[in-house]
Amino acid sequence: MNANWFILIVAGLFEIGWAIGLKYTDGLTRLWPTVWTVLAIIISVILLGTAMKSLPVGTAYAVWVGVGIIGTVIFGIVLFGESADVFRLFCLGLIVTGIVGLKLGSPVS
Repeated sequence: MNANWFILIVAGLFEIGWAIGLKYTDGLTRLWPTVWTVLAIIISVILLGTAMKSLPVGTAYAVWVGVGIIGTVIFGIVLFGESADVFRLFCLGLIVTGIVGLKLGSPVS
């Protein structure tokens, strides 16, 4: 995995951070959770833009969003007691399959 793929994964991790952070901001009314959430958004987008310098835009964006979806769903289950029924986990597996397929179908850059 080259550096841009690594940067893209880290960008996705920051996306998870801001998505979960939004839950703690109480509609952007709590100062410190809002500050950390906005910082995570900025870092995530900057890293995404950096990764896109050499990765295909569609693949990079889909992987970024996919990492965010997967992590956010997992944290939602763990932190907020959201449903972990078989159908939801199956659908999450479909997203993982799509991300892997896009990565495997992309030229190495």
